[in-house]
Amino acid sequence: MTDKIDKGPAATPAGPGASGNPYEAIKAIPVRHYGRWISAVAVALILTWLVYAFSQGKIIWGTVGDKLFDPAVLSGLGNTIIISISAMALGLALGILFAVMRLSKNPVTSFVSWLYIWFFRGTPVYVQLLVWFSLPLIFQYINLGPIYKNETVDVMTPFMVALLGLGLNEGAYMAEIVRAGIQSVDEGQTEASHALGMTQTQTMRRVILPQAMRVIIPPTGNEFINMLKTSSLVSAVQYTELLRASSNIGSTAGAVIEMYFVASIWYLALTSVFSVGQYYLERRYARGSLRSLPPTPFERLKANLNMFRRTEVAK
Repeated sequence: MTDKIDKGPAATPAGPGASGNPYEAIKAIPVRHYGRWISAVAVALILTWLVYAFSQGKIIWGTVGDKLFDPAVLSGLGNTIIISISAMALGLALGILFAVMRLSKNPVTSFVSWLYIWFFRGTPVYVQLLVWFSLPLIFQYINLGPIYKNETVDVMTPFMVALLGLGLNEGAYMAEIVRAGIQSVDEGQTEASHALGMTQTQTMRRVILPQAMRVIIPPTGNEFINMLKTSSLVSAVQYTELLRASSNIGSTAGAVIEMYFVASIWYLALTSVFSVGQYYLERRYARGSLRSLPPTPFERLKANLNMFRRTEVAK
């Protein structure tokens, strides 16, 4: 049999005095941030004043709602999405190519890449669009020998001008973004892949680029959102995108400012949708670097709702 050891009466929490009273609970008094309230009221007053000013202006808001889903506006919206995605795809492909060339040990390819980046980053995209649009004035024919030959005016359609102007310009910026992403990967990764017998191309495709995507994705998303807005410049080369379609309706209907508001609403909608897509894409590529992924907006909303429910139950 096991002997039981008498440990005596259980100890009770004793206070600082001889009476043995428990300690009093600490009452935490939150710090009052008066500056936050003042700034919030100031911002609210400014926003209220702006809304009131525009409501009193000579703007026919009914026209904005009527023309928001006009077929011509929706057609221009589709053209904006098409040219933005196409130009971004071209810029991304060129960016990867010229980034690898820039990092090459071959001085010729490295210099050609530097020259490309220097030229297209150093000239405005609007000027580049006008140069491509005026190319038929310089070359009457595009002659590639037995491969292809045609008149330049037939080749340089508004879509092709917009694609080359936006895509080549974007390629210069993407080359620097991709180069920064590649250089963020530790050199030991390259040495290890070479020790396993991989070639330089295999190392870049299987080891370097997958790890560099975590650094490349955020600025690439910003570039694409900027591309959605920059695409409005192609209206100068007769490409009917969102801004040009809205301007045409505004000129004929005598509702210029109203159609600018219509275009602005659709640009805001596009950038909002693609910003959400960028967030989830960044979250996906952050899986290998974070122990726990940040909550999505829906998860945050659910957590806040659950917190309110728990507070109600406690009451």
